[in-house]
Amino acid sequence: MQRLTLRTPDDWHLHFRDGDMLSETVPATARCFARAIVMPNLVPPVTNAQEALAYKSRIEAARPAGSQFQPLMTLYLTNETTVEDIRKAKSAGVTACKLYPAGATTNSDAAVKGITSLYPVFAEMAEQGMPLLIHGEVTESHIDIFDREKVFIDTHLIPIVNAFPQLKVVFEHITTADAAQFVTDASQNVAATITPQHLLLNRNDLLVGGVRPHNYCLPVLKRNTHQQALREAVATGSAKFFLGTDSAPHPRHKKENACGCAGCYSAWSAIELYAEVFEQLDALDKFEGFASEHGADFYELPRNEGTINLIREQWRVPDTVTLPDGTAMVPFFAGHTLNWKLEKSLVE
Repeated sequence: MQRLTLRTPDDWHLHFRDGDMLSETVPATARCFARAIVMPNLVPPVTNAQEALAYKSRIEAARPAGSQFQPLMTLYLTNETTVEDIRKAKSAGVTACKLYPAGATTNSDAAVKGITSLYPVFAEMAEQGMPLLIHGEVTESHIDIFDREKVFIDTHLIPIVNAFPQLKVVFEHITTADAAQFVTDASQNVAATITPQHLLLNRNDLLVGGVRPHNYCLPVLKRNTHQQALREAVATGSAKFFLGTDSAPHPRHKKENACGCAGCYSAWSAIELYAEVFEQLDALDKFEGFASEHGADFYELPRNEGTINLIREQWRVPDTVTLPDGTAMVPFFAGHTLNWKLEKSLVE
């Protein structure tokens, strides 16, 4: 096969950041995705409808000329979030709400402590038809970092799903066989996103031969048996799994640091990286569903009507990407050669 034609895909989980960085991150995503679920963990976080709409305007201002890219906005849940906040957000067109356990990832210090205190908010979200997006890890220091996703499922996620069967839940960036099995066995109101790094890599790629900071993300890469379980999940073609890059840009100097930050900036090669995975799995016939259909269907949004083409042409992911102020970022899979290339950007 020399060419792949896909219904124009969407990214159901990413980070744009804010300010000058938007001039890099928004075009990178808009080149091949029609829509994206935008994470709200700014500093300060996006916690109400007014802030979400203001952030949306800044993203739209950073779109390339002629781009029809649509950011889908989310609220950052805190212990101060109210039922009225949810109603206002729904009325304003906010798509979903994000649950970060406090301290789970970048800029999550303001997040939720005591998840059951938000049960009234979850009930209102179910009533409003607003999905709950979950970073599914516990953060207690005594729990091993490689076990935190499984413990979150048992301690928090199962009770949430049982208490609110009508609530749509997206288990974000799953990393374990436990998570894949949980989503598979759950009701049709539970789905998951899977990142390119968790499909392509395992913890050997983070730790063997020296720490590799540009492969460090949260949730952290797991052992190869978990990676294989995720690959098997997407290869089934199940509508419960769909594309969410968790593309998370950081300046190079903040990644290559004594306390390097978590996140893989995959936007400039995202669709090509996923194509690599599905070809490895001999499952290219399942790629369009994962990239372009399952997420839209779960969110009850129309599928995109356009198409993109990927051609079989080797190209090398650049070593660095330079921000307008001269700051360097290292993209995910920097220096690697990929076999599929986007034929024409949506923003050209």
